[in-house]
Amino acid sequence: MVSPRTRKIFAALLLSILLLTTACTPKEPGRFDQVQQESSRQRSGQAVSKQATQGSNFNKIFPSSSGGYQRVFTQEKKGFSQAKLKKDGKDVAVLSISDTISTPSTAAKYSNSATKIAGYPAREIGNTQTAILVNNRYQVKISSRSPSFTASDRQDWIQKFKLSSLERLK
Repeated sequence: MVSPRTRKIFAALLLSILLLTTACTPKEPGRFDQVQQESSRQRSGQAVSKQATQGSNFNKIFPSSSGGYQRVFTQEKKGFSQAKLKKDGKDVAVLSISDTISTPSTAAKYSNSATKIAGYPAREIGNTQTAILVNNRYQVKISSRSPSFTASDRQDWIQKFKLSSLERLK
């Protein structure tokens, strides 16, 4: 006959073995693990350079509200600032300035540009965006959000930025 003490020892030993085997079993990947790994890989290499200009320094360079248009700042972070341009309460364009020191490939796209706006290399990005590169570093971009805001409007608004102040930024 088995004594009660032996049963307790045997039960504790079985429980310990069960916990050890289940704890050491490799975990099956969850349904979101692969997506998490891919998004983590995409974010690597996108860090903002320590030399990037603070976004708050760009705010004073944006054009002021005028001609029935209202400028509303929407985002500001290191190396980037953005504002919406509204007319009659509707978004017609998005204005942005970005420091390309973190993304030199962006600045390189202007190297063969034959088009200039306000003396700076310019390019059309698709049918809705116009951008220039100031001082081989700062990209000023306007994206239309309404069909009524044309390429000509984008060029006019780019020239309203205080580009000489942007050129002097370090």
